[in-house]
Amino acid sequence: MTNSLDDLTYDQLRQLVGLVEHDSTADPFPVRAMDAVVFNVGNATQTAWFYQAAFGMRLVAYAGPETGQADHKSFVLKSGGARFVINGGVRPDSPLLDHHRRHGDGVTDLALEVPDVDKCVAHARAQGATILEEPHDISDEHGVVRLAAIATYGETRHTLVDRSRYSGPYLPGYQARDGVQRKRLFQAVDHCVGNVELGKMDYWVDWYHRVMGFVNMAEFIGDDIATDYSALMSKVVSNGNHRVKFPLNEPAVAKKKSQIDEYLEFYEGAGCQHIALATNDIVGTVTAMREAGVEFLDTPDSYYDDPELRARIGEVRVPIETLKEHRILVDRDEDGYLLQIFTKPIGDRPTVFYELIERHGSLGFGKGNFKALFEAIEREQERRGNL
Repeated sequence: MTNSLDDLTYDQLRQLVGLVEHDSTADPFPVRAMDAVVFNVGNATQTAWFYQAAFGMRLVAYAGPETGQADHKSFVLKSGGARFVINGGVRPDSPLLDHHRRHGDGVTDLALEVPDVDKCVAHARAQGATILEEPHDISDEHGVVRLAAIATYGETRHTLVDRSRYSGPYLPGYQARDGVQRKRLFQAVDHCVGNVELGKMDYWVDWYHRVMGFVNMAEFIGDDIATDYSALMSKVVSNGNHRVKFPLNEPAVAKKKSQIDEYLEFYEGAGCQHIALATNDIVGTVTAMREAGVEFLDTPDSYYDDPELRARIGEVRVPIETLKEHRILVDRDEDGYLLQIFTKPIGDRPTVFYELIERHGSLGFGKGNFKALFEAIEREQERRGNL
């Protein structure tokens, strides 16, 4: 397995994150990449340990009462180009604990790396976006970071980060930590999926078009994304270089409760449902995570034994028998193929889960696997009594 993003070729990076050429100078809201996925959890200390032990991430920075931040603890974890920030309230009156009582563990911020915070905020304001934090600088001995924040669906935000003048481990106020370097299991955040209320998907797709200049990548409606029992609709928006991809889902009328309905009920509103992590060795990653106790959705033998599947996908890097052993899904489109698998929800509430994805040319999202995936999710919903 590759140990550093610096070791990857351009083509390998393209496969990992769907990178394409893009001229950001003409973009009214230029976004370079994901800066961080920020979580609010009930116990940040234990959650940070879980991501290190089970996801192979490395602790690189920390802020908390010991560093002068009395209200909450904050652990910064990295894996290749992916950065997670795990926040948890310390004092009983912490706003983070109020948020957690309502939503449970979840994503509060999809932070974005931008070259010009002020330009982005000016455009967002002109398009009617809610500005949560005006552009401002924070600094320490490592330099200056310019920040701002805008509101998106639910209580989720996009913090805009320009760290071009900063050499510290994360942000001013954080101290470097040299965590254990385990075997790296994934290299980047591939995409982050948002669930929104019925009738709100097109609203937020348009919002990303107007406010952030994102473009449509894909659309899944009707039979594409339904089973006999539950249904949803999905559209995918991305920034110009396709490094940042946001599928947006809303429920659709069906016989029973969809996974989106379940999420909205237990999270009490719109939010980030799952995060796809790009790996270049999905079999090795799944094996290591299973050994660490991570549970994945099951796929029946009939999926792999279907002759139509074998005819459709053609030759892939991993034999079908190995994919069957590890319950990994496979899909092919006009650009190539991908391998993917989904965890069960990782917290007490049936809300946030993860996808592992290994791309070989394909820029898609596994459309051919939707029925198998949703049936697997429905089996879990049935076990929970929520279908």
